[in-house]
Amino acid sequence: MDRRMIIILLILFTTFTGFGMIIPTLPAAIRDAVGSEAAELHLGAMLSLYSLMSLIFSPLWGWTSDRFGRRPVILSGMIGFAVSFWLLAISGTSLGLMYASRVLGGMFSGAAIASSVAYVADITSEETRTKGMGFVGMAIGLGFIFGPAIGGIGTRVSPAFPFVLAALFSLAIAVVGAFVLPESLTPEERSRRGGAENVPRGAVWQGPMKVLFALSFLVTFTLAAVESTLVYFEGLKIGADEFQMGLMFAMIGVVGAIVQGGIVRRIPKGSETRAAEVGFILSAVGFVLITLSFSFWSATAFVSIFAIGNALQRPNITSLITQKTPAGLGVTSGVNSAMDSLGRILGPLIGSALYHWNVYVPYLAGAVISILAVLLIRFGLGADAENRTVAQSSGRLRT
Repeated sequence: MDRRMIIILLILFTTFTGFGMIIPTLPAAIRDAVGSEAAELHLGAMLSLYSLMSLIFSPLWGWTSDRFGRRPVILSGMIGFAVSFWLLAISGTSLGLMYASRVLGGMFSGAAIASSVAYVADITSEETRTKGMGFVGMAIGLGFIFGPAIGGIGTRVSPAFPFVLAALFSLAIAVVGAFVLPESLTPEERSRRGGAENVPRGAVWQGPMKVLFALSFLVTFTLAAVESTLVYFEGLKIGADEFQMGLMFAMIGVVGAIVQGGIVRRIPKGSETRAAEVGFILSAVGFVLITLSFSFWSATAFVSIFAIGNALQRPNITSLITQKTPAGLGVTSGVNSAMDSLGRILGPLIGSALYHWNVYVPYLAGAVISILAVLLIRFGLGADAENRTVAQSSGRLRT
């Protein structure tokens, strides 16, 4: 494997390990600060605020990485992440510091994550793009294996311990990257891409891009709704505690890493659309089964089915986005990250609201949305593929 790819995968792994530590630990920290009655609402608000900042800043980071290079943007993102985790570590019962941490983390998320995805797109060809995105997904999945487990177990040392580790991990990888990560764009490429290659500003939304960005939004929207409610749902449904939820989220990471590292990277160019479609179908099945959880192991199995679907969706859609964009890869990755952020804004808010209405509704609604995504693929991307085939056939006839 290319050394550059290894370094980027380590950056993504470290980032999502830190992010994964928060999932089982932040709800308890919020409960300690405000009590149990308003904890769910504050958790949803913090997750959404993080994503709002990412929505605003990700396209700006994308343009910056096109103009000035991926490397400085990625390293800035890791340093920003480290500071955000440190704020959580010292927050204690201060809601203000918790919110400040989520604001700062959201501001720098596009720098670290979207620019890393653009970096992978830079160093892979269209034929190897899905394989590269599969490795990206595997690194993220491994982060979700170790992150929640470390977070859940680390709280037994102290409530702040997981956040301190996350800050140290992020800072360490920034230092390593500063010494060994080369720039993926030449000065000529940075100058050309910074000028948007004379592509109109709205070109990033042209053709199939609208459908692909919508699908990217739906992938994150459904996942964020699960993340913001699952701890409370399984606590109510099967009596799961923080340690068990840490293990459950770790299992999701194992499944995601296996699927993306072992299956997605073997999907040939041209099959990405079908693979994403299968992923949404599996997610729909997983959503319905989650509502039937009756024990820790059944809940883990049902959530894993959802995770398999999500693992098939994300890297294939990301690969298609980077293959089909008429704009710069940095701008495109920034917009895609913004769609991801929009899903993380609306997912927790709507998921939490639906949960307060009826604890089963977020998951049943997720199943319906997943089926709608399948129809969007069939009638959106399917029509686009058919038009391209006709155009290619006409071109061969003219030749």
